[in-house]
Amino acid sequence: MNVPCTNDYIDIHTHGSDQVPGIFMVENLMAHEGKSPADAPRLAFTCGIHPWYLSDINHNKLIDNVLITITNKSVIAVGEAGFDKLKGPAMELQRRTFEEQVTIAEEYKMPVVIHCVRAWDELLSEHKKLRPKMNWLVHGFRGNKELASQLISKGMYLSFWFDFVMRPESADLLKSLPADRIFLETDGADIDIRDIYNKVSSDLGITTDKLKTIILSNYNFFFKLNT
Repeated sequence: MNVPCTNDYIDIHTHGSDQVPGIFMVENLMAHEGKSPADAPRLAFTCGIHPWYLSDINHNKLIDNVLITITNKSVIAVGEAGFDKLKGPAMELQRRTFEEQVTIAEEYKMPVVIHCVRAWDELLSEHKKLRPKMNWLVHGFRGNKELASQLISKGMYLSFWFDFVMRPESADLLKSLPADRIFLETDGADIDIRDIYNKVSSDLGITTDKLKTIILSNYNFFFKLNT
């Protein structure tokens, strides 16, 4: 399993990004694409079924793809999996497929990376129902303090949407949250994770090196590398 180095910037969720020295990337593989993990340094993978690309027709094939792909030693989490009320199939199919992926994650002792759009009640209901032992990370978060606090109170981690976290108004939210529950990401956008770190460290009133240390510690706890 590839792991970040002490002084790395960690990009916890990206798509198709070129490797850069000093940046540890967690590359998301979406099951419908059928891509295989690469044996590459400074790179780890997640694999899951994005609700945008799920249908009754391809459901079984996508589940099979996840089951095959996660056996690769470079795959460290299931996802992105979840719910989308704006773009996705019927919620019942989304719910069933999400539960199947959580079951896989629990069996393989992997955390889950979550995509959630306007379906927070569904996500919280599933967390209460499934009572997972493995950690959950909501990626691309851009909600308010109340929602963030609610998710964190259930033991979840948050990674912030790159565009949202670069806005001045995100500083108030960042300062209100426990630093041991946050991650940063590019989501494959044309933005440098180092610029995101610089902005967030300034918001929090700490050095970039201190923020690196915090997020590395979060990474180790999220993936249970300290146990």
